[in-house]
Amino acid sequence: MTAATPDQNRAPASRAQAHHAFARSDRSAIGVWWWTVDRWMLGVVALLIAVGVVIAFAASPAAAARMNIGDPFHFAVRQCVFAAAAAAILVVTSMFDVKTVKRSAFFIWLIAIAVMVALPFLGHNAKGATRWIELGGFSLQPSEFMKPALIVLVAWMFSEGQKGQGVPGVSIAFALYLIPVALLLMQPDVGQTVLITATFGAVFWMAGVPLSWVMGLGVVAVAGLGSTYFLLPHVASRVDKFLQPDKADTHQVDAARVAQAAGRLFGRGPGEGVLKRSIPDAHTDFALSVGAEEFGLVFLMLVVTLFTIIVVRGLYRAMKLSDPFEQVAAAGLFVLVGLQAIINVAVNLDMIPTKGMTLPFISYGGSSMLAMGLTLGLALALTRRRPGAYTVGEGLAKAGAFA
Repeated sequence: MTAATPDQNRAPASRAQAHHAFARSDRSAIGVWWWTVDRWMLGVVALLIAVGVVIAFAASPAAAARMNIGDPFHFAVRQCVFAAAAAAILVVTSMFDVKTVKRSAFFIWLIAIAVMVALPFLGHNAKGATRWIELGGFSLQPSEFMKPALIVLVAWMFSEGQKGQGVPGVSIAFALYLIPVALLLMQPDVGQTVLITATFGAVFWMAGVPLSWVMGLGVVAVAGLGSTYFLLPHVASRVDKFLQPDKADTHQVDAARVAQAAGRLFGRGPGEGVLKRSIPDAHTDFALSVGAEEFGLVFLMLVVTLFTIIVVRGLYRAMKLSDPFEQVAAAGLFVLVGLQAIINVAVNLDMIPTKGMTLPFISYGGSSMLAMGLTLGLALALTRRRPGAYTVGEGLAKAGAFA
């Protein structure tokens, strides 16, 4: 009988490890991270980032020509840089422990709020809103970074308030929420206000606050949103365009609908789209329609499926966490990503008035890309498979079943 070779004698588990970048015995920071982070989620996010880069290359030449920029791939190259930076932020933040997540969220929220306060004096005005600050050729939108930090902080305050140790967690959480809302309405940025209000309400509900309180918050939010129609002219204009398209200039949304229809199932082909040549926001707010025209309904369904996987898988893992703060904070971050995607898709499909909100990882924009890397990095940090992180019976066994 032929003697078995060392490779043949190797245990099945050892063979399986050979396919991974790190051995399970690797106790380095990278090795521990690799075996505890949700690698399926990393793969889905990487695919979304790759799709965003492809769309940037498709839309960049037309956008550059429209803005008289000599380099046709100006926006595509910048999107690649933003994508690499976002991936780095995601990996680094996903290595954080829970305490570091809390501390980071506090300082990020504080810095973002400080910059938002300074926007009326130092900010850059575009399209009637002062939302950005110029930093060496880069337009930073502080509200993008405020959002994930806010969700972590309010989840933290809700969990502290429920411990019954005299901490007014609900009151502090509302203060943390109302401050950025006031600053956003001053810019004005109703889209971001709607997004953080809806996410705050979801966190409010998931934290176990009485349903009557949640319903009360909903009534106040709806009333507040309705009042913006009468207080902010640009909001009234967008709503009127949506409700009476025959009496207003709806060029962007009309072109988006035409582009989606022209794409049919498999699209016109790379570089063959016409939407990007005439729409100012084709590479940003309407990037989804650019992709739908060139790559068809298949592209649209792929993007929707990837976001669905992120949200559903993220919420499932968050639900199995044993600590109330980790559970609510992680779920809130995944809800934030999902709601922003839903809003952008709904605008592209002409289901709601335009909001000026990017599609995470797909639309061109440095602040959005970096902030989304931060958002999912914090969510992945909270859902890592640490000892005792998951409930008994649902812990490492089930959480690691698809790792």
